[in-house]
Amino acid sequence: MTLKADPAGVLTGAHYLDGDHACSEGLMAAGCRFAAGYPITPSTEVVERISRRFPTMGGTFIQMEDELASMAAVVGAAWTGSKSATVTSGPGYSLMMENIGLAVMMETPCVIVNVQRGGPSTGLPTNTGQADIMQARWGSHGDYEIIALSPKSPQEAFDLAIDSFNLAEQYRVPVHLLLDECVGHMTEKVVIPEADTIEVVPRKLTDKKPEDFWPYELNGGLVPGFARAGDGYRFHATGLTHDHRGYPVMNEQTQKELVTRLVDKIRKNADDIVRFDEEEIDGAEVIVIAFGITARVARMGVTMARQQGVKVGYIRPIVIWPFPEKRIRELAGKVKAFVVPEINLGQYVLEVERCAAGKCAAICVPHAGGGVHDPQDICDAILGAVK
Repeated sequence: MTLKADPAGVLTGAHYLDGDHACSEGLMAAGCRFAAGYPITPSTEVVERISRRFPTMGGTFIQMEDELASMAAVVGAAWTGSKSATVTSGPGYSLMMENIGLAVMMETPCVIVNVQRGGPSTGLPTNTGQADIMQARWGSHGDYEIIALSPKSPQEAFDLAIDSFNLAEQYRVPVHLLLDECVGHMTEKVVIPEADTIEVVPRKLTDKKPEDFWPYELNGGLVPGFARAGDGYRFHATGLTHDHRGYPVMNEQTQKELVTRLVDKIRKNADDIVRFDEEEIDGAEVIVIAFGITARVARMGVTMARQQGVKVGYIRPIVIWPFPEKRIRELAGKVKAFVVPEINLGQYVLEVERCAAGKCAAICVPHAGGGVHDPQDICDAILGAVK
């Protein structure tokens, strides 16, 4: 089920916005009415804009004492029924991981925006990076699956913020929106449509009476119904392994049933979640795979290689996780190599290599951060793959 966006959160029209501000507008258009965060470069502009705009639509923004508390506040607010988000960068993202794991275990729908910068540690606060890709996937402990999206432009920062909330509500999971500093701070034209053209997924509230409701009881699917705290329903929400009542049950069988379901609600719906752009795949000798700002730079390297007669395909993952492994496996036996530029020293390329399974090469074009690739380096990697 979808609804139309609340007009109060939609700043209709054409605007020149940087990616951070466009992301803010997307979160609000999606129905976000609670945000908590702590200032950190280069993400602060997202919540600065939210804090100014929320009073016009009944939203609440709280600057918390740190990122641990910010993520905890988001989890709590989500259980009142609010669409809730937090925003951070590198070091703050690390601090949020414990409570992100709590959100996974409690099946709390929310959005975490990470505007990536160079690391590790304090690293490069004002310069770009893409080295949080594996942290997004595996940053908290235990077995779980997540959803993460990566925009390449301010327009997509707006659009994918809405998609992030829709996916969070549909699957009752925390969703990661992974900008990078370049996309966050570049200014481009962003077109915000009328509210009645924006589809948003509402919270899936139970239709059961309080006496018939259990918080993690399934009704033929993998995603349980939701009851808001304060509405008279009985529930117990915990980070411990729990049964359909939400009560802690410390045994092997309950762990197997619960964690398998948490994983399966993403894995078994991966075909519906995975999203990517591709072009000129048929007959390609090499396929370049890139996301975020690197996808834009990679296009220049692809064009340079095509001008030298190489048949080059191009895939841009929009949903980073789940990984588009079915498509990569399908293409692996048809090309000589996948070329994977990313602003880290080799992360996403490992998934490409895994899915290629030895049928073709997976060539990393690394960049340590602080800037973007020289397109010539990507072109050279393509040319080297076909020699």
